[in-house]
Amino acid sequence: MNPTYEGRPLARPDDEVVDQGLAFDIATLFDRRRALRFLGLGAAGAALAGCGTSETPGGATTTTTASTASTATADGSTAGGEIPDETAGPYPGDGSNGPDVLEQSGVVRGDIRSSFGGSTTTAEGVPMTLELAVADLSAGGSALVGAAVYVWHCNRDGEYSLYGKGIENENYLRGVQITDTAGKVRFTSVFPACYDGRWPHIHFEVYPDQAAITDSTKALATSQVALPQDTCKIVYATTGYTASLTNLAKVNLTTDNVFGDDGAALQLATVTGDATSGFTVTLPVRIDPTTAPAGGSAPGGGTPPSGGPGGGGKPPSGGMPPTR
Repeated sequence: MNPTYEGRPLARPDDEVVDQGLAFDIATLFDRRRALRFLGLGAAGAALAGCGTSETPGGATTTTTASTASTATADGSTAGGEIPDETAGPYPGDGSNGPDVLEQSGVVRGDIRSSFGGSTTTAEGVPMTLELAVADLSAGGSALVGAAVYVWHCNRDGEYSLYGKGIENENYLRGVQITDTAGKVRFTSVFPACYDGRWPHIHFEVYPDQAAITDSTKALATSQVALPQDTCKIVYATTGYTASLTNLAKVNLTTDNVFGDDGAALQLATVTGDATSGFTVTLPVRIDPTTAPAGGSAPGGGTPPSGGPGGGGKPPSGGMPPTR
């Protein structure tokens, strides 16, 4: 009887499996792909191939990103290392250098477009939904349930509420959500600007629970979400983002003073949607609550420019690094 491989007779019985010829190899490849689809792994396997973006003439875009350090799981998600700790920058609003939105009633909210408390000013811009899925690496990568995630980012002009000139009394584009049973939080916001000297990004801190948010030293992790270039170009071509398009042309992920050490390998978001109906930004956030967080220190990758974001204001004093 002729020898077989995976139930199929070898085309060249006297040779090794790897020497059976192109037709045999192609048949083997297709058999394995069918098996992956049966197990629900096809999409995850395709994602591991790298990054891809499709764009329609109307401005719609679907961007997918995948870290080369990640591996696929049966549900199509990815598993990888701990998300890097990053500086909170000079505009955290968490009480570490003055302004503290986390002490204010109403900060736990899903829609962060408007200020709350003494103002109802709404930040303008292209609609954006941010979805973060927090996993606990110390528990085998299971969902971190009941954690408090504080998110903040700049407005369409590249300014941060509580700090920017003329918006010191605003607290929009800041808010907290509690992770659900899947470890997920979801925020409704607007797409942030690209200000001079930094790659477009969103800041966040993860706290063990809601009660802990009033003490910034209790943060389990501090990091940033990097936004894909192709999506940024579409957003910045719309009304109100003119300066961002100019600033984006002067920066890149490999030289950014936060993401430059690894090109945002574990921080580059996946984005779907379009500039009219809005974009959905998603990122897996894998942390280890048992390790001491290193956020708050200025990362390497070059000297950040002087002056505040968007050309207005200046970083506050109080020990925070000038990295934004």
